This record gives sequence, structure tokens and C-alpha cells, in this order.
Amino acid sequence: MRPYELMYLVQPTADDERIGAISDRIQQTITGAGGKIEKVNIIGRRRLAYRIDRFRDGVYALVDFQLEPKAAREIDRTIKLQEEILRHIITRRDMA
Repeated sequence: MRPYELMYLVQPTADDERIGAISDRIQQTITGAGGKIEKVNIIGRRRLAYRIDRFRDGVYALVDFQLEPKAAREIDRTIKLQEEILRHIITRRDMA
């Protein structure tokens, strides 16, 4: 398994309960694909550098996990289907 980091941006109109549900769904998707969650950090609401759709703010979240490379592509595809997530990126972390 390889270490990955997922950062995603949720619409600012989502309340805390909805953000928690989105986070839980992403975590279940990762563990369902055979991954291991290391850390989840809901960073919070921040001002964006430019508008995304019609939003000037967004709620950032960061997830550190381990997963097989083929499964990481499936996680990426699953996240793209969620309308509340404005942007996301999955990067491979260094082992050190």
C-alpha cells in the first residue's frame, strides 16, 4: 500500500452535519476499497482566491490514508460524483 493525501473543498452552504456526512462517506469509500485511514482533519471555512461556481468561500478538509494505487483511481472517480465537493486532489505522500 502507498500513502496518499486527499484534500477536498466542500460548498460553504453545507452545515456541520452535512460536512460530517460527506467526510464519513469518503472514509467508508476508502476503507471499503481496502485502505487504512491515518488522519482526518476538517480545516474549516476559508476564503477562496477566486470564485468556484458562485462561491467565494469553502470548507477545506484533509485526509491522510494508505491505499493500493488502482483503488486510488476509484476513490477519485467516486469523489467526482459528489455534487457538494467543489474541488479535490489526491497526492502521493513521501515515505519519510
